[in-house]
Amino acid sequence: MTMNDNIVFSGSLLFLSLADIFQMLGVNSCTGKLTLRSPYSADVGMVYFIGGNPANAVWGNLRGIKAVYGLFGWTDGKYEFSSEEVKGMDPVIHQSIMEIVMDALRLIDDGEIPRTGPEPFAGKDMEKAGADGLKMDFVYPIKGPLVDYRFATVEKNYPDGAVIVKEGGHGKWLWVICEGTVRVTKETAGGDLTIARLGEGCFIGTIGSFLRGDYKRSATAIAEGNVQLCILDADALYLEYSALSSNFRNILLSLDNRLKMINENAVLAYTGNYAWELPKDKELDERYQNNTDLYIIKEGTADIIARRSQGDLKMLSLGVGNVFGRIPFLAFGHEPLSASVMTSKSFQADILDSAALQKEYEGLSHTFRNFVFSTATNISMTTKLFYHLLDRDEDYNKTLKIPMDEVSKSED
Repeated sequence: MTMNDNIVFSGSLLFLSLADIFQMLGVNSCTGKLTLRSPYSADVGMVYFIGGNPANAVWGNLRGIKAVYGLFGWTDGKYEFSSEEVKGMDPVIHQSIMEIVMDALRLIDDGEIPRTGPEPFAGKDMEKAGADGLKMDFVYPIKGPLVDYRFATVEKNYPDGAVIVKEGGHGKWLWVICEGTVRVTKETAGGDLTIARLGEGCFIGTIGSFLRGDYKRSATAIAEGNVQLCILDADALYLEYSALSSNFRNILLSLDNRLKMINENAVLAYTGNYAWELPKDKELDERYQNNTDLYIIKEGTADIIARRSQGDLKMLSLGVGNVFGRIPFLAFGHEPLSASVMTSKSFQADILDSAALQKEYEGLSHTFRNFVFSTATNISMTTKLFYHLLDRDEDYNKTLKIPMDEVSKSED
């Protein structure tokens, strides 16, 4: 094999999983080709990335997302990523990285993706998400990008079962997980609901952790096994945040708002209190459907409506200063591809300069960029949980006249 000067990193799947590789490419907005080879496969796998998002893939006679899912079954092999311009490749994969990762892990666990290679050393770790024993799709903890220690100030260790932060408590700390797994839960009338399991490289805390003013914790974080955390320098992060353009700061605040709302909706779905009706005071706005622009709301409100085979549903409401549309450096499974926009009569929005925002993102410190990517990951993960909780609502499926066994087979 001839050497490729464009190869920027390579290694073994025994030490870095395909999920980790995907997230690394996503957070760095990489464009190029990921090549996978395994002694257990006669065919080479190739995944093409554009701006950090998988656009197409090939493995044997499989193409697109089916090829990607098949490659997630590889437990042994070599990978290499070459940074290069992707020409003549039609983007046929539209799911976000975290949608792909979570769906692939679920399909592997369900036996729908065959393993190519030896069984992994770690056995299955099925996690109950609530008091009623609900099994969740995110069986394995989600991992973040490689930890950047430049902003780390203090290391702290927590034993198994230790409460790191308590929902409703106060504190201005932002952590990154260096080792171990942290379970994040929210209190509900039906018992605690697990909304995430976070592994190395993930953050504990939201943007409010380093902004000025009071900050109330919205969830409880509990150590699973021994956990090592690094407390990040909040002052340094705040200085970097303050130097950003007002539009970029609006994006970050809007992402934080989305995460809070989708978490609240997951709780409502879990307790059976989610309101199914679509808004009656808004109409579907064709101006914002399936285009590639990013908008900021100047007047009125907009509701983001998930488009699903089980039926459309309202995910969240956005007001003045919030953004919607395609964020050039992030994808988390909402609009424009998987959701529509309904707007009020007085609604007005301006188009943002996506190229300038992309350049600003690329100029962020590695830690801050990881934090932004982690926020989008949590939005994607909780959205999947929200859908899962709704799908188990038998009365809802009967209302739609869809058999429960058909719902379980359907794909978003």
